[in-house]
Amino acid sequence: MYELQIDDMTCGHCASKVTKTVIELDATAKVEIDLPTHKVRVQSDTALVDISEALADAGYPVVASTTV
Repeated sequence: MYELQIDDMTCGHCASKVTKTVIELDATAKVEIDLPTHKVRVQSDTALVDISEALADAGYPVVASTTV
C-alpha cells in the first residue's frame, strides 16, 4: 500500500479525478482519499513511480510518498 501526499487535491472533483486516474492504471486498485489532509492511500500492484507519473500527468503531482 502506498500513501501519497497530493497538495493540489482540494475538492471532491479533485478526489474523483485522482481516484479515476489510479483506477485507469489498475482496475483492481483500492483508493482511499482523506481530502482535509490531502492524503491518498492506494492498494495496487502497479509500481509507485507509474502511479505518481499518471497523477502528475493528470495535474495532481505527488509531493511525498511512502510505502506502508
